Amino acid sequence: MRWGELYGSARALAMATAAADHDGPVLVVASTARDADRLSDELRFFAGAATRVLSLPDYETLPYDVFSPHPDITSRRLATLAALPGFKRGILVVAVDALLMRLPPAQFVAQHTLVLEVGQRLDLEAFKARLAAAGYAAVAQVVAPGEFAVRGSLIDLYPMGAEQPYRIDLFDTDVESIRTFDTDSQRSEGKLDRIRLLPAREFALTADAIKDFRRRYRQRFEGDVTRSVVYKSFSEGLPTGGIEYYLPLCYDRLETLFEHLPATTLVFDACGIEADAML
Repeated sequence: MRWGELYGSARALAMATAAADHDGPVLVVASTARDADRLSDELRFFAGAATRVLSLPDYETLPYDVFSPHPDITSRRLATLAALPGFKRGILVVAVDALLMRLPPAQFVAQHTLVLEVGQRLDLEAFKARLAAAGYAAVAQVVAPGEFAVRGSLIDLYPMGAEQPYRIDLFDTDVESIRTFDTDSQRSEGKLDRIRLLPAREFALTADAIKDFRRRYRQRFEGDVTRSVVYKSFSEGLPTGGIEYYLPLCYDRLETLFEHLPATTLVFDACGIEADAML
C-alpha cells in the first residue's frame, strides 16, 4: 500500500494511527539518522504514553575506523536489543544504514544480562570479573555508560541502557542498598530495590569468546596475526577502537534486524512512503 501527500508531521500521525490498530509491532525505516530521530520524536508525540517507541541508531563511525561508537549510542542500541524479544506491540524506528547492519544473535543480550537485588549475596571478585567479561571498563570515577569503579564496599556502575548510574553499597558480602547518583556531583539520590545490568558491548569478552575470536581471525587472515593490534588487544580482553566492525569474528553467524522481530511486524518505508506486512 502506498501513501501520498503526507506533509510535515502527517506521516508520523498516519503511522501512529496504523500502529494503534495493528496487532503486532511496527518497524519504521527512515532514510537518514536525522530523519529517524525526528520521526521518533513525532511518533512519541502522536502515539502517546500507551505506545512504546524504540530506536536503533547506527554506530555513526566510518567502517574499520579506529574509533568505537560513543558509549551513549552503544547504550541505546543494547537497550533496544534487550527489549526486542518481548516487543509484541509498539514502534521501532531505524535508519537504512542501521537496518543493513548485522546484529548479534537474539539471545545474546539475555544470556549476558545480570539482575541485582537488595539483600542479595555478592562475591565482589567474581562480580568484577563478570563485569569485565561483559565489556565494562574499570575506571577511577564513573561518568559514562559501560564503566564501573570499586572503592572499598562501594561499587559505582553505569549499565548500558540505564538513564543514570547506580551506587551499590555492600555490607560484608550482602547488597545493603542500591541508589542512583549524579555523575557531576557524585551525590547519591533515589533508592532502588532491583536493577538490571545489560552487557557493555554487542559481544562477550569471556575466555571462550576470546578463544573463538582468535580462531576465526586466524582462519580469515593470513600472515603473522600477532602483529595485528586488533588480534593482540582482543586476546588481552582489551579490544581496540573500532572493534565493532569485526563483529563477524565474534559469532558463527550474525542476524538481521528482521530475525529479531516477529512475523506480524508491519513495515513502513518512511522514505517512500510505502507500507507492507513483513513476510
